[in-house]
Amino acid sequence: MNDKFVLPDAVEIDRENAAVVILDQTLLPCEEKYESLTGIEELVDAIKKLKVRGAPAIGVAAAAGLAACTKRKVLEGTDRTGLSGWFDYCSESLKSSRPTAVNLAWAVDRMKNLFDSLLADGKEPVRIAEMLFDEAENIKNEDICMCRAIAANGLPLISKKGCGILTHCNAGHLAVSRFGTALSPIYLAHESGLEPKVYADETRPLLQGARLTAYELSKAGVDVTLICDNMAASLMASGKIDMVMAGCDRIALNGDVANKIGTLQVAILADYFGIPFYVLGPSSTFDAGTASGKDIKIEQRPAEEITTMHYSKRLAPDGIKVFNPAFDVTPASLITGYVTEKGYFASADGLVESVRKGR
Repeated sequence: MNDKFVLPDAVEIDRENAAVVILDQTLLPCEEKYESLTGIEELVDAIKKLKVRGAPAIGVAAAAGLAACTKRKVLEGTDRTGLSGWFDYCSESLKSSRPTAVNLAWAVDRMKNLFDSLLADGKEPVRIAEMLFDEAENIKNEDICMCRAIAANGLPLISKKGCGILTHCNAGHLAVSRFGTALSPIYLAHESGLEPKVYADETRPLLQGARLTAYELSKAGVDVTLICDNMAASLMASGKIDMVMAGCDRIALNGDVANKIGTLQVAILADYFGIPFYVLGPSSTFDAGTASGKDIKIEQRPAEEITTMHYSKRLAPDGIKVFNPAFDVTPASLITGYVTEKGYFASADGLVESVRKGR
């Protein structure tokens, strides 16, 4: 894939200034604004408010944030004992910011394990901070390679020119370090001259499909059409959809998948119309400690995302009760196949086996 992507990366690591630079995705598509985050509280706030979002991207942001915050504490003269307590505080703060996406906890734990080992080895605080930055950059580079591999493994699914593909939420360049997960085979198909025709669900209530997927695909020259969420069934019935490609925030041991709210209904519709439903994501979203989708903690989001956020005037009555889960769970029985950087798997058993063997 072409490394000269049409958009800058959503997360940049600023080692020199001990900062994490993010593209504020809450302002898209109207404004492209980058923020330099230097404190743990503002990074946690940015993750909670979805300024930076997408399971892999928030993992990279968290890793870079831990490195940046550690370096700043070292420059302030914090000793080894104080540094350890501070790192624990930062780690827990980040992990609690968005509980459903497993990549966040995975990246934080990876950084914490490295920090603890360096501290135990007697490394000087300055050296610890630099090695944490090295690890954050490793995580980002691995993420880029992962996306390339998912693109290559998913491309054979797009077997004909002009293939109609339905997407939900945003699992593209903006949600990762580069290229995307569910969108990466689409970008590769576009580069290969296959001219995929993408239909992007708007993805209420935060409209990631309308604001982000439609934005980045159109900017890359991909043929994309925006639809309201409740138009998916009619579109499928018309015969225009050949497959659904969706991302994932967590995959349970039995193959159940947590993804953006509304994914479940798309999977049910695809099953009814006999349309393949594919889940694409890094193997790091697989959580062997979660037996099934029933055990996944679903994040509840603020009511104003439904009643107020994207409207010039308030949409709903004052005081109305709101149910606003960020994710739903799609059972493995509705999933045609899984695509990770390790390959394509037609069943959850194959996916589990590949992760366990580290293939």
